[in-house]
Amino acid sequence: MTLSHDTAGTGPLTVVLLHSGVCDRRMWDGQFQGLAEAGHHVVRCDLRGFGETPVDAPHVHADDVRDLLDRLGVERVVLVGSSFGGEVALEFAVRHPGRTAALALLCAAAPVEHRAGPELRAFFGQEDALLEAGDVEAATALNVGLWLGPDAGAGARALVHAMQRRAFELQLAAPEEHGPLPTGVTEDDLRTIGVPALVVTGAHDVPDFRAIGEKTAALLPAARRVELDWAGHLPALERPEETLDLLTGFLSGLSAPAAAGR
Repeated sequence: MTLSHDTAGTGPLTVVLLHSGVCDRRMWDGQFQGLAEAGHHVVRCDLRGFGETPVDAPHVHADDVRDLLDRLGVERVVLVGSSFGGEVALEFAVRHPGRTAALALLCAAAPVEHRAGPELRAFFGQEDALLEAGDVEAATALNVGLWLGPDAGAGARALVHAMQRRAFELQLAAPEEHGPLPTGVTEDDLRTIGVPALVVTGAHDVPDFRAIGEKTAALLPAARRVELDWAGHLPALERPEETLDLLTGFLSGLSAPAAAGR
């Protein structure tokens, strides 16, 4: 299985964009070409169960990303992960040491245990109930309402609706035995990730993800944390140009020879 993907641009840095769990690779429309125009080789992909990549077997998302990079002939990369994509990025950095040059984690989850707070527990309870009742449309709308911050426009909301609805269609149709496999990544593993890391949180995000960001930044030896006072959970969609500026600034501060990916 090769993940559905797009590539653009050339340059000494290969930047891999990993989408959130309510999106697919379309969430990076506001940054994909801009990063290429800034002089980077850019890859964006649909993880299994999202966008144009079906769920066809048990899998580890981080290993799927490795297989895609092997197919593209890319050895070392900068990983940019939004929410669930940030969790996958951290798993990749642990499971495939030496292949990650840097990390940019945007309101990211983490592959270690987190006790959900009351707002997140209530959300998951509502989502489960709606899906069990077969009301996929209401479950989709519930996700759009929670995950986008106050600066998200109608276009962003429509796109998240389409991406989440597509993810539900793929995942609900997949056999249970084709689900993701455990990765076994621990907090001690995260402490071994010594590459430069930008850990971004949003002031309007669900409190859980701000807490996860604080903890992740403390675990990663070379992390810098930035809180965006305007952002909800998906800054790449809420203020695309500002998120592009944030990423290009981070990338420009990296050593190109150390992070060369091709």
